[in-house]
Amino acid sequence: MRLFTGIDLPEREKAALYSLVAQLRPLAPLRWSPVVNLHVTTKFIGEWPESRLDELKAALAVVPAPGPVEISLSGLGWFPNPHQPRIFWAAVKAPPELAALAAAIDAQLERLGVTKEDRPFQPHLTLARVNGPTDLAAVRRAIALLPSTEFGSFTAFAFHLYLSEAGRYTRLASFPLKPPAKPEKEHEE
Repeated sequence: MRLFTGIDLPEREKAALYSLVAQLRPLAPLRWSPVVNLHVTTKFIGEWPESRLDELKAALAVVPAPGPVEISLSGLGWFPNPHQPRIFWAAVKAPPELAALAAAIDAQLERLGVTKEDRPFQPHLTLARVNGPTDLAAVRRAIALLPSTEFGSFTAFAFHLYLSEAGRYTRLASFPLKPPAKPEKEHEE
């Protein structure tokens, strides 16, 4: 099973990104991501044995939650850089709690043998992949003419475990981002 964890996008934000992709898709032969699959990845797990799925879910269930996270989708860019692009992305802007969540998931899953991430957490939405040398001039012009690169904002209340299979993502489990309830203080009399 090929697995990852991530945060879903609400329908309104997906619609805004769908509109962008529909406008840009005819301008270059890129491998465009299906908008229905867009999500904020918090941890790529990779291959995982189905026989250990319950163990993985149990580990994710005890990841320290930062509480709901405010996320905005604002800006477009290229990885690794605009001069030799391989990925076209939309920026994800969030408070440090999102990076803390990704680090907590990473640390928790490292205990199960999942390789720890060695790159800094850079939340983004992969809109397209560049297949070799491609003329991107028309895409760049269209981006420059956009009235805005703001695609909405939302509050994330959970992260999810997904199965990636044949280009489709299936949600296997959800984990709330609310912090654990604080114990009530006993009254001394």
